[in-house]
Amino acid sequence: MFTPDTSSYSQSSEIYYQSLNEQLNALFADERDLICNAAQLSAFIMQTIDDLNWAGLYFARDNELVLGPYVGKVACTRIPFGRGVCGTAAQTLVVQRIDNVHDFSGHIACDAESASELVIPLVVEGKLVGVFDIDSPVEKRFSEQDQAGIQAMLDTFVSSCDWQWQF
Repeated sequence: MFTPDTSSYSQSSEIYYQSLNEQLNALFADERDLICNAAQLSAFIMQTIDDLNWAGLYFARDNELVLGPYVGKVACTRIPFGRGVCGTAAQTLVVQRIDNVHDFSGHIACDAESASELVIPLVVEGKLVGVFDIDSPVEKRFSEQDQAGIQAMLDTFVSSCDWQWQF
């Protein structure tokens, strides 16, 4: 059974995220299934990164996002492009790192405990395939270093999956 190495917590963010990415790469070894790897990604992020209350994927379908594998409380099942933090990331293809979700115009409150959010668009072969969403009950939880480290892990995820059925 895979057990994440959390001994790196005291190291710098860059080294810490590099270590997590190496572990994630090992977790995906010999597995190409999108749903399987998406579920593992969500669980891995929740298990290895502090102060989170939700982590998961929404997949792009027409002009909305549809809930995919995640770890956390019950979530919104469909989000139109342009609505909320996830929909904004999908529509603009720009990472949304929100220090206080209550200050974000149009925020969708699936979990009232969420205070900050990081949403990273997933683009494969030039096409939006979804977003990865992470929530925290702590305001200003996500730094630029967190964003860069999580983006690197998402790059590993994208390259570890077969996406043909997605298109």
